[in-house]
Amino acid sequence: MSLAIALFLLVIGTVVLHFVFAYYFGWWFTPLAADWVGIDITVYITLWVTGIVFVAINGFMAYCVWRFRHRQGHKAVYEPENHKMEIWLSVVTTAGVVLMLTPGLFYWAVFVNVPEEARDYEVLAQQWQWQYRYPGADGILGTADTALVSQGNPFGVNPDDPNGQDDVVVNDPQMRLPVDQDAHILFRSNDVLHNFTVPQFRVKMDLVPGLISYMWFTPTKVGTYDVLCEELCGIGHFVMRGQVVVETEEDFDAWLATQPTFAETQNMVAANPAAGQAQYVVCATCHGRQGEGVQPQGAEPGPTNGPKLAGQPAWYIERQLQYFKSGVRGGADDVMGQQMAAFAATLADDEAVRNMAAYIASLPNVPAQRTIVGDIANGQDIYDRNCAACHLDDGAGTWYTDAPPLAGQSDWYLVTQLANFRAGIRGMHAEDDYGEQMVQMATAMADEEEIKDVAAYINTLASNRIEVGE
Repeated sequence: MSLAIALFLLVIGTVVLHFVFAYYFGWWFTPLAADWVGIDITVYITLWVTGIVFVAINGFMAYCVWRFRHRQGHKAVYEPENHKMEIWLSVVTTAGVVLMLTPGLFYWAVFVNVPEEARDYEVLAQQWQWQYRYPGADGILGTADTALVSQGNPFGVNPDDPNGQDDVVVNDPQMRLPVDQDAHILFRSNDVLHNFTVPQFRVKMDLVPGLISYMWFTPTKVGTYDVLCEELCGIGHFVMRGQVVVETEEDFDAWLATQPTFAETQNMVAANPAAGQAQYVVCATCHGRQGEGVQPQGAEPGPTNGPKLAGQPAWYIERQLQYFKSGVRGGADDVMGQQMAAFAATLADDEAVRNMAAYIASLPNVPAQRTIVGDIANGQDIYDRNCAACHLDDGAGTWYTDAPPLAGQSDWYLVTQLANFRAGIRGMHAEDDYGEQMVQMATAMADEEEIKDVAAYINTLASNRIEVGE
């Protein structure tokens, strides 16, 4: 009897908790922001069918436990077959399966048939970021191939395809779409399986290396929606986030006009390192004449202590200077960052930033002095689990994951910045996409001692290390 009561309470409790958490605590669908209400209907039908089956089966089991419980003087009767019950079970089961599958098949037929007026867009995924491509004035996306991917052509656009020359390339995790316009999204992956999901749109799709998959939807509400990768794609899977901004047609067109075309990215005038050298004079006080850095003399960095810059690639220096200029870096409590923001503001325009970055990238790369001591074995364990996937095993960094070199850099500066990431001093700005990822990784280090352990291990990755006092 107690088992039967427990089963009845389990069924009742499950149903009650479902409605309580769904309707009072919001554990339910996100608000619909696309023209796929049919997906919700399909899920509702499935939920009701499976819910009724759950209640019926467990209720029947509880009834059987009570009805056929052991009683003194009663003997069980062996009944191997019951044709009437088998027929009813077959009919009811078939009806339930048909009821669940039919709406899904109907909407799948709609899903695979893209409206002719839908606009084409491309989503490119790689560990661990999103990038986007839009057709140019011709309305046609050019061909692309992973084999053509390079630092100068991260989308792998075919340079010999005239349709691709006016394609707009957006190397940013934020995608923009016009409201109430059918969007036909083409998907490519540069490396492993990924999955593009925006919960408010109700549709999702895998990105498979070597294939072009697709989906379509009509965004119906202006707003900003999170993009999630819902396919386990490596250690950085949980930080592979992006956004879709749905806006008016006018705002979308105005934004699109400001983005570079593929042809523009390929024909950009080369930076002038000589001009950057003249601008670098104001930087030498803190960073050294050859970008070798100025080491702190005490326990804490002083106002003229700057990290080693030599050895950093131009793309990374350029991005950080732009961050300082725009306020992405150098916020509250970031004393060194605030100093840099003031100096970066003296760079008049993007050309000046590119010239500066080009000059710094041309400086001789001599490993910085070692100032940090720690548990190298523990540092290696932490580094291999959290850092190597982006910065590589040898700390050389790579443009592919937007990860700068670490080996040979100022170890005291690495400690300072990792501590800043852990404390939320750096990486919390809404436009610091890569900083947000670093915040997540830095929190894997329990305290400052573990941060120093990692820095001590990174010290071992650079050859010809200059010891303090040499």
